[in-house]
Amino acid sequence: MVDASTVKELRERTGAGMMDCKKALVQTDGDMEKAIELLREKGLAAAAKKAGRIAAEGLVGTYINAENKIGAIVEVNCETDFVAKNQDFIDFVNSMAKIVVDKELSSLEELSESDYNGMKVSEALSSLIAKIGENMAIRRFEKFSAGNGAVVSYIHGGGRIGTLVQLDSLVVNDTLIELGKDIAMQVAAMNPLYISESDVPGDYIEKEKEILKVQAINEGKNPAVVEKMIEGRLKKQLKEICLLDQLFVKDGEKTVAKLLTDKSKEIGADISISRFVRFEKGEGIQKREDNFAEEVMSQMKNK
Repeated sequence: MVDASTVKELRERTGAGMMDCKKALVQTDGDMEKAIELLREKGLAAAAKKAGRIAAEGLVGTYINAENKIGAIVEVNCETDFVAKNQDFIDFVNSMAKIVVDKELSSLEELSESDYNGMKVSEALSSLIAKIGENMAIRRFEKFSAGNGAVVSYIHGGGRIGTLVQLDSLVVNDTLIELGKDIAMQVAAMNPLYISESDVPGDYIEKEKEILKVQAINEGKNPAVVEKMIEGRLKKQLKEICLLDQLFVKDGEKTVAKLLTDKSKEIGADISISRFVRFEKGEGIQKREDNFAEEVMSQMKNK
């Protein structure tokens, strides 16, 4: 019996599909190196030798269907910014977002096994890695489906940042779609963490209060006014991380909440933000920092 963690490791090392990895491990009685060799022989692991390289560059792509009801955002990573500008890579990223929408997928495993130009996505990715010569990986995706309302996206910096926003409304027209684009741009620019203050977890607020309290004491503030100071600073902080409380980037005189109120009156139906997501390429991936001096010293020691 082959366990899931071994299959996952083989997939990460080779870029081959989950089922192909499982079959290879079964055929080799769980021997990792023999399984890699088998996948190479089948042409499914052409990218294996590149799998250890850190892929922290890449692109974020989005796709929204014609009815603006289903949308997806996908991040695909590569090693260099140069490859991120390669048209084959760009086409692959955008195609992944479209596949997620068209097939209504919900996991990376499903995406990996999906058809793409007559082959599995995992096989197409391995082929692209072999062609371009860099490690690549489909890192993550999110898919939104709107019942009443619309899904809208925004891409910034040629794919450096991407956002997806779902608006709920009984009326869907050009005004709502334009509003969605503005909200998506707001999320890209201001990076909110929550929609409203009611969405902020209690433990987050308590932790921030403790930090603010220590800061105030370290500043030598009078203990009698520390609590009021904490409340004031916390309120200001929450306005920065809650989307509805942020000042609208296109009009600093109104908040996003006021913008929604105004647009609701304009179209004659209530508008609310159901959810949003923001991807920034490479965020959270530890990049390898090459130290030239250490590299030279290492080479000298080995001589």
